[in-house]
This record gives sequence, structure tokens and C-alpha cells, in this order.
Amino acid sequence: MTQPGTVRVGPAGAPVRQASLREHNLALVLRQVAAGVDGRPPSRADIAAATGLTRATVSALVDDLIGGRLLTEVEPVPRTGAGRPAQGLALAGDGPAGLGLEINVDYLAACVMDLTGAVRHREVRRTDLRPVPAADALARLAELAGRARATARGQGLLLAGTTLAVPGLVTAAGVVRLAPNLGWHDIDVPAILAAGARATDRAAPAAPTLQVENEANLAALGELHAGPSGPATFIYISGEIGIGAGIVLHGELFRGARGWSGELGHIPVHPDGIDCRCGGRGCLERYAGQEAILAAAGLTGPPLPADAAIARLVELAERADPAALGALDAAGTAIGVAVAGVINLLDVDTVLLGGVYAPLARWLAPPVQAEIRRRVLTAAWSPVTVQPARLGADAAVLGAAGSVVRGVLAHPARWLTGAG
Repeated sequence: MTQPGTVRVGPAGAPVRQASLREHNLALVLRQVAAGVDGRPPSRADIAAATGLTRATVSALVDDLIGGRLLTEVEPVPRTGAGRPAQGLALAGDGPAGLGLEINVDYLAACVMDLTGAVRHREVRRTDLRPVPAADALARLAELAGRARATARGQGLLLAGTTLAVPGLVTAAGVVRLAPNLGWHDIDVPAILAAGARATDRAAPAAPTLQVENEANLAALGELHAGPSGPATFIYISGEIGIGAGIVLHGELFRGARGWSGELGHIPVHPDGIDCRCGGRGCLERYAGQEAILAAAGLTGPPLPADAAIARLVELAERADPAALGALDAAGTAIGVAVAGVINLLDVDTVLLGGVYAPLARWLAPPVQAEIRRRVLTAAWSPVTVQPARLGADAAVLGAAGSVVRGVLAHPARWLTGAG
């Protein structure tokens, strides 16, 4: 095993710097602590045994991680042999944290997650943003972000970054090329949101690094990392006023050539059907989006917040209301038609129903599965599981905050440098 302080040659023949080895080893130690040993916090000796690093090297790395508030010492690890019990190590809950934000058609959300994955702050504001200019909508979001940052500071947390979930096509620079249900075209979100954050929260010396990502992609990543028992290959369907999809293949998010994969809501299920806001016709979201389902169920009276309207729909479906059941069956059939094409193309074996679809999965899943059985070539011998997503309506904002946390865990040296 090559130890820090030596120079080894990389795959292309170039020497690897000592700093690079330290960065690698810091991340290696942090991963070992996050994974634990047989369900308990590992000791320094456990980490040395698992990684092949010397105890002296591990001890020095652990000291750096503790000093950077990434690790903390916990109760000594039980042992059966002689000698003093070894101190256990755990991820620190009072150090760096991630700020997740979400802007959707009818709500805004903010979430702070610490390094252990615990949610330390969450706020959702219901509001229809379709008639609101992008700058004003982002100014409202900046207010939520300011309160979240203030709460984090009050709890002694240090925000390592911010990730924003948006229902649209996002470039690598964070520009929203198109969000049809918001009416956004070429909106430079980082510039607008940073200005709003500075105006709302003058106490903050600087806004944390901002990343902007499609909300369905972040929701899919949230589901992927929600626990060890979930699938590694799946399509996550985000059911809101619009419909998006996050595609995960073998534990990796599939983004496509330009990062714009997953626009399931704009797959035509009736090619000569209803006009869509995107300019196409017969798109899935016109038949299975939140508003389409509620309208078909007869819930078109005085406007209700989406969560209240969906709760009302669940009540009607549980009472076997014909209109509610018919609306859910029609929506599930349309979803199944679109998803069957994705399965034929990508060979995914799990479909997760997220967003407003999660509480409706009991009624949506059967017609989705019926269309998969009918239309997927391999369905007879390769069944596909259709189930509700575990994170429900919070998946995107949790996935956003979690993406910041995972960035710290993957590259702790960057945090130690920035925090020092």
C-alpha cells in the first residue's frame, strides 16, 4: 500500500501529488465512518484495518476531520479483549450542512440537512407562480432561503452550498432554458437568486455556492440515497402540475447528452390530442398531470392547495367515488403508455411514483402495470415493479440538500480548505 508522502505514478504516467493522496485518503476515511462497522461507529483501528492505511496516518486524518467539524468522537467502541476501549467515530451533526431549495408551479420549499442526513429545517409555501415574473418568484424563494440560512446559523451549522430544484431544462451554468409550466425562457437563476439573497439576508457574508438542477433528477437522487434497501436502477416519475422523470441506471443518474433527459410529461400519449404548453399536442401531462386528474375527478370548484386537493381525492377514491376512480384509472393508463416506451428502450425494472403520485399510487399502479404488461416486450419473463416513492412530495428538496451533503462527503479536503 502506497502511503502519503510517497510519489506514485498514475494511469497516464503522471506523478500523483502528495496533496492528491491526502484528498483521497480523507474521503476514504470519511466514507468508512459513514458506512460504520457491523452497525456501530468505527474506531481508528477499525478504519486502519479496513483501508490498509497505517494507524498513524488514520489518526492524523481523523484529527483533521474532527478539527474541520466533519467527524466527532462518540462513546467508546465495546470490546471483549484487554485494554482501554477505543473511541468511536461518527459524522458530525454540528458542522457543514446543505441548503436545498425548490421552486415549482404552485409552491416553494426550503430544507437544511446536516452531514448525518438529519433535516434541521423545512419550510413549504403554497403559492401559484404561473402569473408571477421569474424575478419576483425567485425573490420570494430568496426569502425562504434567508430564513433557512438564519435557522442554520442559529443552530451552529455552516452551509456548505445550495442546490435549487427547478421543473425545467437547466444548463450546466444554472440557466433555465425552458420551464413551460412556469412560462420561463432563458432565466439566469444564479444571478437573480444571489441578488435576492443578498438583499434579504444582509448578515450573510456571502451566499454559499449555488447549483441549479432539474427537480425530477434531484428527487431521483434523493430516492437513490434514501437508504440501502432501494433499487439501483429505476425511473422516478415526479407527478406535479407537470410531469418529470429522473432515470437512474446502476446507481448513476442518466442525464443525456446535454443534461436534459427525463421530460416524460412531454411524451405524446395521444399524438392528435390536447394542445400542450410546450407547443406539442397530446403530451402525457395533459392527461395525467395533477390538474388533469383533479379536473377529471370533479374537483374543479374553489381552488384548494395541492396537498389539500390530493387529500380530498384520496378520500373520494377510498369511498369508491366513480369520478375519482375513473380519473385515476385514466391517468394511470396514460402514465403506463409513456412508461412502457421508456422500459422498452432502457430496460429499467422499477418505476417509482413520486410527488403527488405517491399518495395516489394505490390506484395509479394497477393501470400502469396493466399497460406495462400489455406493451413491454419482455414483460412476460422480466416483471417490472411499480411502487410509491419513499420520500413523497419532499423528494426534490431533500435530494437538493442531500446533493450538497454528498459533495462534502465525497470531497472533504475542499471543505477543510474553504473552512480553514
